[in-house]
Amino acid sequence: MISDKKRTLTIQILSLIGFLVTIKLAMIYYVANYEKYALASFCSINDYIDCDGAARTIVAQVFGIPLAYWGMFFYLTVFFLTIVDKLKNIKFLKFLEVFKNPNAYVTFLGTLAFLISMTLAGISFYVIKKVCILCVITYFIDFIIALISANNIKDYFVNFKTTFLDFIDGIKQYPKTFIILLITAISFLTFSEMTNVFTPHVKKMKDIKRISKMEENPYSINGNVLGSENADVVIELYSDFVCPLCYIHNIMLHRAAKEYSNIIIIHHNLPFDTECNHELNFNMHPGACFMARAALAAEKQGNYWGMSSLLYKEKPVNNNELDKLVEQLGFDKDKFYRDMNSEEIKSKLNDEINRTNNELGLDSTPTMYVNGEKRIGISSYDELKEFLELHGAKRK
Repeated sequence: MISDKKRTLTIQILSLIGFLVTIKLAMIYYVANYEKYALASFCSINDYIDCDGAARTIVAQVFGIPLAYWGMFFYLTVFFLTIVDKLKNIKFLKFLEVFKNPNAYVTFLGTLAFLISMTLAGISFYVIKKVCILCVITYFIDFIIALISANNIKDYFVNFKTTFLDFIDGIKQYPKTFIILLITAISFLTFSEMTNVFTPHVKKMKDIKRISKMEENPYSINGNVLGSENADVVIELYSDFVCPLCYIHNIMLHRAAKEYSNIIIIHHNLPFDTECNHELNFNMHPGACFMARAALAAEKQGNYWGMSSLLYKEKPVNNNELDKLVEQLGFDKDKFYRDMNSEEIKSKLNDEINRTNNELGLDSTPTMYVNGEKRIGISSYDELKEFLELHGAKRK
């Protein structure tokens, strides 16, 4: 049986090691999410063993606070509990007497941390399928703290009961302080969850996920012009109708066109489909050329953007599927298919592809130029608005 002195010393050492590991995890979290051109960390070895990849997922935070920060708080708390008996002898820290049985708290918190660790391990291995080596180290630390904090199985139940009773006694002794701390904690966690002040990239992920679940474009604008014809903020958009991020981006741009008075979005087709894009080594998005020609044919009947929104949503790959969209938009079907298969449309699409490949060298969608400034990929709608306003976009 381990002595109380050795047990306390071991827990202190483990909590300090855990604290240092979580500091490193916090650094990895920051670099992975906010340093765009940073090199991969030492524990990002492949697609599965990937600390950076795990740090970029939405499950790497709880209540808007990175898990690494929670870990730092946990290990500091455990270390604090191992020295609380000494601290309570200091006059102005007399209130710490509420911790009558600090080791019972260590047992409870260590066991709770271990159970949470096992849950995170399951998510890591089977949901996001990315393993963080440093995280696994903390799982073992949590396990050892939980294991040695009590002498036997019976002590765990005794310590859990003792923790509960001590906690209740502490509330009775300092009810006002407890209420203030509880309100402060709830307010802080609510604020961090709602604002994502510590995890702004999560706000972006949530925004994108919310839009991706929209079954249709609620801001859809019909016609050949998206925005104002006399706009001084010009958005040149290059996208592919099969690209899932382009679907989200399209919804954002339609919303922006409704909210800003001086922007115009000009769409250029960049299908990653070998049927018409002969610069590709393999066919990434089959059917994208078919849909691009459909959009250009819709332009001939005055509704390029109405058709575009439907193409992003439905992704038709043959005439039977496309017929429904043509009928929905009230097009002249015979004219539509003549235009769609005409040399004029094919030539126009070919010109667009050649320009993006040869002059601009674009290799990803969505890509846009706002008054000439290039922006690749997708951002949250708030980030998009900020970028547009930086270039002079004015709200209606």
